[in-house]
Amino acid sequence: MRGFLATFGRELRAYFFSPLAYVVLTFFLLVNGYVFWLIVSYLNDPRAQAGAPLELFFGQTIFFWLVLLFVAPVLTMRLLSEERRSGTIEMLMTAPVTETQVVLGKYAAALGYYAFLWLPTLVYVWVVAHFGSVDPGPVLSGYLGVLGIGALFLAVGLFASSLTRNQIVAAMVTFAFLVVLFTFGLLENLVAGDHSRTLFGYLNLWQHMDEFSKGIVDTRRLVYYLSLTGFFLFLSGRALAAKRWR
Repeated sequence: MRGFLATFGRELRAYFFSPLAYVVLTFFLLVNGYVFWLIVSYLNDPRAQAGAPLELFFGQTIFFWLVLLFVAPVLTMRLLSEERRSGTIEMLMTAPVTETQVVLGKYAAALGYYAFLWLPTLVYVWVVAHFGSVDPGPVLSGYLGVLGIGALFLAVGLFASSLTRNQIVAAMVTFAFLVVLFTFGLLENLVAGDHSRTLFGYLNLWQHMDEFSKGIVDTRRLVYYLSLTGFFLFLSGRALAAKRWR
Protein backbone atom coordinates (compact mmCIF):
# COMPACT_ATOMS: atom_id res chain seq x y z
CA MET A 1 0.00 0.00 0.00
CA ARG A 2 2.87 2.38 0.80
CA GLY A 3 4.34 1.88 -2.68
CA PHE A 4 0.97 2.56 -4.29
CA LEU A 5 0.42 5.76 -2.28
CA ALA A 6 3.94 7.02 -3.01
CA THR A 7 3.52 6.42 -6.74
CA PHE A 8 0.03 7.91 -6.74
CA GLY A 9 1.13 11.04 -4.88
CA ARG A 10 4.16 11.59 -7.11
CA GLU A 11 2.18 11.23 -10.32
CA LEU A 12 -0.72 13.38 -9.13
CA ARG A 13 1.70 16.18 -8.19
CA ALA A 14 3.32 15.82 -11.61
CA TYR A 15 -0.05 16.43 -13.25
CA PHE A 16 -0.80 19.59 -11.31
CA PHE A 17 2.71 20.99 -11.80
CA SER A 18 2.88 20.16 -15.49
CA PRO A 19 2.17 22.96 -18.02
CA LEU A 20 0.74 20.35 -20.40
CA ALA A 21 -1.89 19.39 -17.82
CA TYR A 22 -3.19 22.96 -17.80
CA VAL A 23 -3.18 23.06 -21.58
CA VAL A 24 -5.36 19.94 -21.48
CA LEU A 25 -7.61 21.52 -18.84
CA THR A 26 -8.00 24.71 -20.90
CA PHE A 27 -8.73 22.76 -24.08
CA PHE A 28 -11.19 20.53 -22.24
CA LEU A 29 -13.14 23.40 -20.71
CA LEU A 30 -13.17 25.53 -23.86
CA VAL A 31 -14.48 22.72 -26.06
CA ASN A 32 -17.06 21.51 -23.55
CA GLY A 33 -18.15 25.06 -22.80
CA TYR A 34 -18.60 25.74 -26.50
CA VAL A 35 -20.54 22.50 -26.96
CA PHE A 36 -22.84 23.33 -24.04
CA TRP A 37 -23.45 26.79 -25.49
CA LEU A 38 -24.27 25.26 -28.88
CA ILE A 39 -26.73 22.83 -27.29
CA VAL A 40 -28.50 25.56 -25.32
CA SER A 41 -28.63 27.83 -28.38
CA TYR A 42 -30.05 25.00 -30.47
CA LEU A 43 -32.74 24.14 -27.92
CA ASN A 44 -33.73 27.81 -27.63
CA ASP A 45 -34.56 27.87 -31.34
CA PRO A 46 -38.37 27.45 -31.70
CA ARG A 47 -37.79 25.30 -34.78
CA ALA A 48 -35.57 22.86 -32.88
CA GLN A 49 -36.78 19.54 -31.59
CA ALA A 50 -37.30 19.57 -27.84
CA GLY A 51 -34.65 17.92 -25.70
CA ALA A 52 -32.77 18.04 -22.42
CA PRO A 53 -29.46 20.01 -22.53
CA LEU A 54 -27.59 17.67 -20.21
CA GLU A 55 -28.84 14.58 -22.04
CA LEU A 56 -27.43 15.96 -25.28
CA PHE A 57 -24.23 17.07 -23.56
CA PHE A 58 -23.36 13.56 -22.36
CA GLY A 59 -22.04 11.77 -25.39
CA GLN A 60 -24.57 12.88 -28.01
CA THR A 61 -22.21 15.14 -29.98
CA ILE A 62 -19.07 14.20 -31.88
CA PHE A 63 -17.19 16.86 -29.90
CA PHE A 64 -17.69 14.86 -26.70
CA TRP A 65 -15.94 11.86 -28.23
CA LEU A 66 -13.19 13.89 -29.90
CA VAL A 67 -12.33 15.39 -26.52
CA LEU A 68 -12.10 11.96 -24.88
CA LEU A 69 -10.07 10.55 -27.78
CA PHE A 70 -7.63 13.46 -27.40
CA VAL A 71 -7.45 13.72 -23.62
CA ALA A 72 -6.79 10.05 -22.80
CA PRO A 73 -3.60 9.72 -24.92
CA VAL A 74 -2.23 13.04 -23.65
CA LEU A 75 -2.83 12.19 -19.99
CA THR A 76 -1.22 8.75 -20.23
CA MET A 77 1.54 9.09 -22.84
CA ARG A 78 4.26 9.97 -20.33
CA LEU A 79 3.30 7.70 -17.44
CA LEU A 80 5.70 4.85 -18.25
CA SER A 81 7.38 5.92 -21.50
CA GLU A 82 9.02 8.90 -19.78
CA GLU A 83 10.37 6.60 -17.06
CA ARG A 84 11.91 4.40 -19.76
CA ARG A 85 13.34 7.33 -21.73
CA SER A 86 14.96 8.99 -18.71
CA GLY A 87 16.25 5.71 -17.28
CA THR A 88 14.33 6.10 -14.01
CA ILE A 89 12.42 2.92 -14.78
CA GLU A 90 15.47 0.94 -13.63
CA MET A 91 15.51 2.75 -10.27
CA LEU A 92 11.77 2.27 -9.98
CA MET A 93 12.09 -1.44 -10.62
CA THR A 94 14.80 -1.82 -7.95
CA ALA A 95 12.77 0.08 -5.35
CA PRO A 96 10.72 -1.90 -2.81
CA VAL A 97 7.53 -1.62 -4.85
CA THR A 98 5.75 -4.18 -6.98
CA GLU A 99 4.75 -3.78 -10.62
CA THR A 100 1.12 -3.81 -9.52
CA GLN A 101 1.68 -0.92 -7.11
CA VAL A 102 3.44 1.12 -9.80
CA VAL A 103 0.76 0.47 -12.41
CA LEU A 104 -2.17 1.11 -10.06
CA GLY A 105 -0.53 4.20 -8.56
CA LYS A 106 0.08 5.79 -11.94
CA TYR A 107 -3.33 4.76 -13.21
CA ALA A 108 -5.14 6.12 -10.15
CA ALA A 109 -3.36 9.47 -10.57
CA ALA A 110 -4.41 9.67 -14.23
CA LEU A 111 -7.98 8.73 -13.33
CA GLY A 112 -8.00 11.27 -10.51
CA TYR A 113 -6.88 14.08 -12.81
CA TYR A 114 -9.40 12.96 -15.43
CA ALA A 115 -12.17 13.20 -12.81
CA PHE A 116 -10.85 16.65 -11.84
CA LEU A 117 -11.29 17.78 -15.46
CA TRP A 118 -15.00 17.05 -15.24
CA LEU A 119 -15.62 18.91 -11.97
CA PRO A 120 -16.12 22.34 -13.60
CA THR A 121 -18.85 20.87 -15.82
CA LEU A 122 -21.05 20.75 -12.72
CA VAL A 123 -21.59 24.44 -13.50
CA TYR A 124 -23.66 23.34 -16.50
CA VAL A 125 -25.87 21.31 -14.18
CA TRP A 126 -26.31 24.38 -11.98
CA VAL A 127 -27.18 26.56 -14.98
CA VAL A 128 -29.83 24.11 -16.20
CA ALA A 129 -31.23 23.74 -12.66
CA HIS A 130 -31.31 27.54 -12.24
CA PHE A 131 -33.37 28.13 -15.37
CA GLY A 132 -35.38 24.93 -15.31
CA SER A 133 -35.40 21.57 -13.59
CA VAL A 134 -32.86 18.77 -13.40
CA ASP A 135 -33.54 15.10 -12.82
CA PRO A 136 -30.56 13.95 -10.71
CA GLY A 137 -30.81 10.35 -11.95
CA PRO A 138 -29.71 10.94 -15.56
CA VAL A 139 -27.06 13.42 -14.39
CA LEU A 140 -25.50 10.90 -12.00
CA SER A 141 -25.66 8.09 -14.53
CA GLY A 142 -24.21 10.41 -17.18
CA TYR A 143 -21.18 11.09 -15.00
CA LEU A 144 -20.97 7.37 -14.24
CA GLY A 145 -20.73 6.68 -17.96
CA VAL A 146 -18.10 9.38 -18.37
CA LEU A 147 -16.05 7.83 -15.57
CA GLY A 148 -16.43 4.27 -16.88
CA ILE A 149 -15.44 5.06 -20.46
CA GLY A 150 -12.64 7.33 -19.26
CA ALA A 151 -11.31 4.58 -17.01
CA LEU A 152 -11.16 2.22 -19.98
CA PHE A 153 -9.49 4.78 -22.26
CA LEU A 154 -6.86 5.62 -19.64
CA ALA A 155 -6.05 1.93 -19.08
CA VAL A 156 -5.45 1.54 -22.83
CA GLY A 157 -3.19 4.60 -22.75
CA LEU A 158 -1.18 3.29 -19.80
CA PHE A 159 -0.58 0.01 -21.60
CA ALA A 160 0.57 1.82 -24.74
CA SER A 161 2.92 3.91 -22.60
CA SER A 162 4.46 0.73 -21.18
CA LEU A 163 5.46 -0.44 -24.67
CA THR A 164 7.66 2.44 -25.80
CA ARG A 165 10.00 5.11 -24.49
CA ASN A 166 8.63 7.69 -26.96
CA GLN A 167 5.70 9.68 -25.60
CA ILE A 168 4.46 10.70 -29.05
CA VAL A 169 4.43 7.09 -30.21
CA ALA A 170 2.54 6.09 -27.05
CA ALA A 171 -0.05 8.82 -27.68
CA MET A 172 -0.46 7.84 -31.34
CA VAL A 173 -0.86 4.14 -30.49
CA THR A 174 -3.45 4.99 -27.84
CA PHE A 175 -5.37 7.30 -30.15
CA ALA A 176 -5.38 4.74 -32.98
CA PHE A 177 -6.59 1.93 -30.72
CA LEU A 178 -9.32 4.08 -29.17
CA VAL A 179 -10.55 5.19 -32.59
CA VAL A 180 -10.82 1.54 -33.61
CA LEU A 181 -12.57 0.68 -30.34
CA PHE A 182 -15.01 3.56 -30.79
CA THR A 183 -15.82 2.96 -34.47
CA PHE A 184 -16.09 -0.81 -34.01
CA GLY A 185 -19.37 -0.43 -32.16
CA LEU A 186 -20.77 1.93 -34.79
CA LEU A 187 -20.79 -0.94 -37.28
CA GLU A 188 -23.87 -2.35 -35.53
CA ASN A 189 -26.23 -1.32 -38.34
CA LEU A 190 -23.86 -2.43 -41.10
CA VAL A 191 -23.48 -6.10 -40.19
CA ALA A 192 -25.83 -8.94 -41.04
CA GLY A 193 -27.37 -11.32 -38.54
CA ASP A 194 -29.00 -10.73 -35.18
CA HIS A 195 -26.09 -12.17 -33.21
CA SER A 196 -23.58 -9.91 -34.98
CA ARG A 197 -25.73 -6.83 -34.41
CA THR A 198 -26.13 -7.77 -30.76
CA LEU A 199 -22.36 -8.11 -30.37
CA PHE A 200 -21.58 -4.81 -32.07
CA GLY A 201 -24.37 -3.14 -30.12
CA TYR A 202 -22.77 -4.38 -26.90
CA LEU A 203 -19.54 -2.63 -27.98
CA ASN A 204 -21.24 0.58 -29.14
CA LEU A 205 -19.90 3.28 -26.80
CA TRP A 206 -22.15 5.95 -28.30
CA GLN A 207 -25.17 3.82 -27.47
CA HIS A 208 -23.78 3.26 -23.98
CA MET A 209 -23.62 7.01 -23.32
CA ASP A 210 -27.06 7.50 -24.85
CA GLU A 211 -28.43 5.10 -22.24
CA PHE A 212 -26.44 6.65 -19.38
CA SER A 213 -27.61 10.16 -20.37
CA LYS A 214 -31.23 8.98 -20.08
CA GLY A 215 -30.68 7.52 -16.61
CA ILE A 216 -30.42 3.91 -17.80
CA VAL A 217 -27.64 2.01 -16.01
CA ASP A 218 -27.06 -1.35 -17.66
CA THR A 219 -24.69 -3.40 -15.52
CA ARG A 220 -23.42 -5.14 -18.67
CA ARG A 221 -21.85 -1.84 -19.71
CA LEU A 222 -20.09 -1.52 -16.37
CA VAL A 223 -18.84 -5.12 -16.57
CA TYR A 224 -17.51 -4.36 -20.06
CA TYR A 225 -15.56 -1.32 -18.84
CA LEU A 226 -14.24 -3.04 -15.72
CA SER A 227 -13.20 -6.17 -17.62
CA LEU A 228 -11.28 -4.32 -20.33
CA THR A 229 -9.80 -1.87 -17.83
CA GLY A 230 -8.53 -4.74 -15.68
CA PHE A 231 -7.21 -6.52 -18.75
CA PHE A 232 -5.13 -3.56 -19.93
CA LEU A 233 -3.85 -2.85 -16.42
CA PHE A 234 -2.80 -6.49 -16.19
CA LEU A 235 -0.95 -6.19 -19.51
CA SER A 236 0.77 -3.04 -18.26
CA GLY A 237 1.95 -4.89 -15.18
CA ARG A 238 3.24 -7.78 -17.29
CA ALA A 239 5.12 -5.34 -19.53
CA LEU A 240 6.80 -3.83 -16.46
CA ALA A 241 7.62 -7.26 -15.06
CA ALA A 242 9.26 -8.23 -18.36
CA LYS A 243 11.52 -5.18 -18.09
CA ARG A 244 12.43 -6.02 -14.49
CA TRP A 245 13.80 -9.43 -15.47
CA ARG A 246 15.30 -8.40 -18.78
